[in-house]
Amino acid sequence: MTTSREPVLVIGAGVLGLTTGVVLAETGRPVRIRTAELPEQTTSAVAGAMWGPALLPPADRVPYWGTRSHAEFTSLANDPRTGVHLAPGRMAARFELGDQVPSELTLVPDLRKCSPEELPDGFVSGYFGTVPLLDMPRYLSYLVDRFRAAGGEIQHSPVPTLLDAAQESELVVNCSGVGAHELVGDPGVYPVRGQQVVVANPGIQEYFIEITAASEFVSWMPHGDRVLLGGVALEQDWGLVPDPEITAGILRRCGKAEPRLFGARVLGELNGLRPGREAVRVEIEHYEGATIVHNYGHGGCGVSLSWGCAFEVADMLTA
Repeated sequence: MTTSREPVLVIGAGVLGLTTGVVLAETGRPVRIRTAELPEQTTSAVAGAMWGPALLPPADRVPYWGTRSHAEFTSLANDPRTGVHLAPGRMAARFELGDQVPSELTLVPDLRKCSPEELPDGFVSGYFGTVPLLDMPRYLSYLVDRFRAAGGEIQHSPVPTLLDAAQESELVVNCSGVGAHELVGDPGVYPVRGQQVVVANPGIQEYFIEITAASEFVSWMPHGDRVLLGGVALEQDWGLVPDPEITAGILRRCGKAEPRLFGARVLGELNGLRPGREAVRVEIEHYEGATIVHNYGHGGCGVSLSWGCAFEVADMLTA
C-alpha cells in the first residue's frame, strides 16, 4: 500500500466513477475525479434504473458485487434525497423462466411467481418482487454532493491516455466505461446503444422489465411524475441521436403491454452507450510506476454492481 497523500485519480464520473470516488474519499483518502463528461451528461444519467441480478461473468464475483450493492441501495431508500426508492413490480419473459432464480433474488423478501392474470399478453412467465429503483439524475447529484462533502474534487477534464494518468498519480481507478475502448486500447469493449422515452406518469406505481436476449424489449420504470419506457440494446452502435422509429416502437410495445401508457404525453428521449464486454473487468494493472485498477465493462448492470465493485476496488488499493 502506498503512503503517498497525493490524490487517487478516478477516471470517469458515471455511476461507477462517482461511487468509487465516494467509497475512497470516505476512507479519508484525497480523491480527484477527472471526466470528459459531467455526471449529468453520462450514460448513467439516462439509465432506467433498477437493481437486479447481473447475469455476467465473472460468475464467482458478480453475486458479491450485486449483493453488496443491494444492501447499500436498500439503506439509501430510507432517505428521499438520494433518488432511491423501493418499488414493487414484475420481471417477465415470453418463455418459461422455471423455478430456479439467480441467487441475488433471494434478497427480495416478497419474491413470488406471477399468476397468468398478472402478465401482459404474450408473456408466459414472470416474478413479482420489490427492488430498489433509482431516479438517476437525482441519484448522481446525491453522489456528487456526498463525494464533495468527503473532500473529493471533480475536474471536467478528459484524461487523454493511461500514461497521462500514471504521470498524474501513482494510484488510478479507470471507470471510463465504453471510453476504455480507446483509453486502454481494449478491443473487447464495445457500445451497446440504449434509447428510452420519458412520458408523463399516467398513474403507474410498479416497474416492469422484460427478460430477454433480444435487441428490443419492454420496460417501464416510474419515478414520481414521469416514467422511463424502454427499450433497445443495439450492439456496436455508436449513435446518440434519438431515432424516431425506435421511439415509436418503444411506445407501441409499452402501450400494448400496459394500456395506461397509450397516448401518454412524451416528455423526452434519452440515449446512452452501455459499455459491453465479454466479462466485467475489475483488476489491477501495474503500469509506468502506477497502480491502476480497472473497473469497467458492466454492460447494462453498472448500477446494480456499482457499490460492490467500488468496495472491491478500495480493497485492492489498500491491500
